[in-house]
Amino acid sequence: MSPEVLSTPVVDTAKTPPDRAHSRARAARRRRIVVTLSRVLLLVAVLGLWEVLARTEVIDPFNFSMPSKIWDQIWTWITHGTALGSLGEQIWYTLHEALLGWVFGVVAGVVFGIALGRITLLADVLGPYIKVLNSIPRIVLAPIFVIWFGLGPASKVASAVVLVFFPVFFNAFQGAREVDRNLVANARILGASDRRVTLQVVIPSATSWIFTSLHVSFGFALIGAIVGEYIGATKGIGLLVAQSQGTFNAAGVYAAMVILAVVALLAEGLLTFAERRIFRWKPSGSDS
Repeated sequence: MSPEVLSTPVVDTAKTPPDRAHSRARAARRRRIVVTLSRVLLLVAVLGLWEVLARTEVIDPFNFSMPSKIWDQIWTWITHGTALGSLGEQIWYTLHEALLGWVFGVVAGVVFGIALGRITLLADVLGPYIKVLNSIPRIVLAPIFVIWFGLGPASKVASAVVLVFFPVFFNAFQGAREVDRNLVANARILGASDRRVTLQVVIPSATSWIFTSLHVSFGFALIGAIVGEYIGATKGIGLLVAQSQGTFNAAGVYAAMVILAVVALLAEGLLTFAERRIFRWKPSGSDS
């Protein structure tokens, strides 16, 4: 072997991809830290400005309250309970109604969405009726449900169902329509029946569409439960809002809103975790 060959430098290409991956991971961590700090600073700035403006009476503290009073109200509810019972009981009552409405609405939306997405004749027949129902402001149905089902949980669950159904339905319907026709054709060539095509090709392909609607729909379920409780109920966060409004307790109204926001964020976190576990095969958008 010649000396020239021996003296040629060898480039270790095996180290390049790991180094690049390490750099991307480090950049992603830095970005997450920056985003988290920015969010915290923004929240602190907004709350601090709100507190200062209320204490200096630039804004009316009676109507707008202030963060310190809102926290005092939450702490009072935590330590001494509410006029309706313990705070945990009110949260669970509303969450139970929202969860039931969310489950029923999701199941109905997925079933009808996939069915109409697969059966063109059914979509042509029911399409106009679904459009008409979707055009009705669904919040105004809450008083009707209270009349039909009374002040118990059933009227709140019904309000949550009608709010959840349509976003899930339209996403499932579109997901069923967007399935790769080549996959369907290949499945039929292999002898798959309509039922197997639906279960093994269409539904898995539409899952990402359905999960997209789940993030929004749980918030709608909470809205349905709260609106129903606000109109008429025996307990729940919505009734706390109504009572606080009736006694001109602005801090109580805001405190209930904060509690609802925390519940919604926790639910969003659980859905995001479940989605990442199910779709681990999908590439992360931050890696591009």
